Amino acid sequence: MATSHDYIELAFSLPPELIEPCLGLLSGEGIEYFQEEQNKLYAYLPDSLWSEEKKQDIMKTLATSFGSVPPFTLKHMADRNWNAEWEAHLQPIEISDRLLIVQQNKDRVPKPGQTVIEINPKMSFGTGYHATTRLMLRQIENIDLENKRILDIGTGTGVLAIACRKLGNNRPIRAVDNNDWAVENARENIKENLVENIRVDMLDAEDDLDAILEERYDLILANINRNVIDRILPAIKNKAPDCPVLLSGIMTYDESWLKKLLERLEYRIADTLYEDEWLSCLAAPSS
Repeated sequence: MATSHDYIELAFSLPPELIEPCLGLLSGEGIEYFQEEQNKLYAYLPDSLWSEEKKQDIMKTLATSFGSVPPFTLKHMADRNWNAEWEAHLQPIEISDRLLIVQQNKDRVPKPGQTVIEINPKMSFGTGYHATTRLMLRQIENIDLENKRILDIGTGTGVLAIACRKLGNNRPIRAVDNNDWAVENARENIKENLVENIRVDMLDAEDDLDAILEERYDLILANINRNVIDRILPAIKNKAPDCPVLLSGIMTYDESWLKKLLERLEYRIADTLYEDEWLSCLAAPSS
């Protein structure tokens, strides 16, 4: 019997130029965990969320965008196999001259003055290996974090919350995720990095948003995907109208959609960064 930590692996064979577009489409279908290799994209979905209906939705989305479904294989992956395979691929990731991400117990040679974050990712999204995480971290580096109450939606490994603390934030940080594995992993990484006053809760960005936003925040981080952003940003604007929101998980071809959404909600674009097919946008209240 599958446990809540077992996953379905979808391994797509793709030309390199289609890997990022395919990843973006799968993100829109609620898949959050990926590995990229040359001509291969591995996507992982909790076994508990997999069904024939989910499979058909994914196939329809890919066929609509690509004209046909790329060749793929499907297999069940138990949690004990995943960690070994994932950890074998991890190497230190230099986000910038100020920030280095390393896996726990791996060799590291930081530059003078470079902040080191140790991440043992398990199955959680947010290792620094994906462009969306790197973009969020580079945006965070450019923000004055001192005295800001921060909310991290879809925290994954907790890397963004940890970075905020290590880069100068001195107020309570709240991180939420709807995956029990991610919550457990984020708490472990927070402890490993010796940072304090970061609260991690298992809550859903959509279902629990009103309750989450009962607290006041000065900065909201949301590295999720277009579909979820489209649904939660109006509620964020309604409940926290004066709070800037740092967004990622958005592909560059969706930039026009994002601009229209922000204009409709009376946000202005304070900063946008790009990498590969992805962007990160800091949205600030217009008034």
